[in-house]
Amino acid sequence: MGEFKRFLLRGNLVELAVAVIVGATFSGLVQALVADLITPLIGAITGGRQPDFANYSFTINGSQFKYGDFLNHLISFMIIAAVVYWFIVMPMNRLINLFNRDKQAATKQCPECLSDIPTEARRCAHCTVELVPDSEKPSTA
Repeated sequence: MGEFKRFLLRGNLVELAVAVIVGATFSGLVQALVADLITPLIGAITGGRQPDFANYSFTINGSQFKYGDFLNHLISFMIIAAVVYWFIVMPMNRLINLFNRDKQAATKQCPECLSDIPTEARRCAHCTVELVPDSEKPSTA
């Protein structure tokens, strides 16, 4: 029983559970955004007509193929993917790049071992090679 308790309380399992719960909630939020804002916007642009292909189908040997329902789901997927990309992925990438830019300004690569070290370091903490800080380098101008 002790191993089972440790398994349940491991960080990865708890983080995964939180991710699933947040993901499910986020899915509802994105679907509401698309259904309540984006789809009516498309309807307003197309003159009040919202695309609905649900009744499109064909029959072969008594089997009905509802390709219209598939088209509805495909269009919905494309709209959701575009919303996620433009409203979540793009802003997050910009934010990450902003943080990385600040980090890159504070560090440089060691010429010997290529590890990241502070810009003003006099010795690499990884390979112990002596370095000349950028502020003490002679100017080439």
